[in-house]
Amino acid sequence: MTPPSGGVDTASDLVEGVLAGNRRALARAITHVEADSAIGREVLARIYPRTGRAQTVGITGSAGAGKSTLVGALAREERKRGRTVGIVAIDPSSPFSHGAILGDRIRMQDLTADGGVFLRSMASRGNLGGLSESATGVVDVLDAAGFDVVMIETVGAGQDEVEVANAAGTTVLVANPGGGDEVQSMKAGLMEVAQVMTVNKSDLAGADTALTQLKALLAIAHLGSWEPPILKTIARTGEGVPELVDAIDRHHAHITSSVHAVEERRAQATRQLIALARAALHREALVAAATTGALEALVDSVARRERDPRNAAAALLDAVKAQWARE
Repeated sequence: MTPPSGGVDTASDLVEGVLAGNRRALARAITHVEADSAIGREVLARIYPRTGRAQTVGITGSAGAGKSTLVGALAREERKRGRTVGIVAIDPSSPFSHGAILGDRIRMQDLTADGGVFLRSMASRGNLGGLSESATGVVDVLDAAGFDVVMIETVGAGQDEVEVANAAGTTVLVANPGGGDEVQSMKAGLMEVAQVMTVNKSDLAGADTALTQLKALLAIAHLGSWEPPILKTIARTGEGVPELVDAIDRHHAHITSSVHAVEERRAQATRQLIALARAALHREALVAAATTGALEALVDSVARRERDPRNAAAALLDAVKAQWARE
């Protein structure tokens, strides 16, 4: 890709570069997508018809389960199988700078020398579920760039990390053998979005207990045509990782079969549309509330115990609707 004079990015040049697999164009396009710039939005619109080929895999689970180490091990196994890998590592955001504060690049540094791997760390920016709004867009860019497998590693902020299902065709739930109480307290939503489960660090005490608990929870979950396998892995040594990749491949084959492909594509499209619309409405509502001054006034009334929060929220929504009607 030859940049235009002055080195200014254009959507046309970035799209051309992404589709050609140019890593500089890929990095620049992702930067625009993260910033939600006009160029980023145009790039996404133009490359979207070229997406849908990559195998997308979400890696979720609580903090301390060894997700980053497991993602690195999965990437190495995929490379052994001749596949190229894109990795989107969602890190917790600093509450001050909103930048990523863990730095998965450091933990997976050995992968960055491999030309068949592209790693991008992103800040969650406080989004529920640990996925930033732009993560699905970044996945689309990597897909269009021709990566065979695109993995999304979530923050590990808690049991409500179900948003990864919006971005991934296959979601892998990583459990910690030392988190027996945590496994028992998992909400059904998290269990139901996982198509593959693994107890990582399975050489530690409590691994068999965690495995038994996952099986028990799975027995009462509402499952469709796919029954999630439950595996053991030791990401640090690579033990069980080939079997985990095999399980991910089986699920990918399941959802891309002629019987399930259309249904799965529609289900994922529905989840993405609703999630993005919800986020956009949230932003616009806050802007409208600030413009009317209703937010500050209602906050003051709730803080003084003059109005209950639910009543104030209803009043805020009315003020937002009125502002939108005037615009």
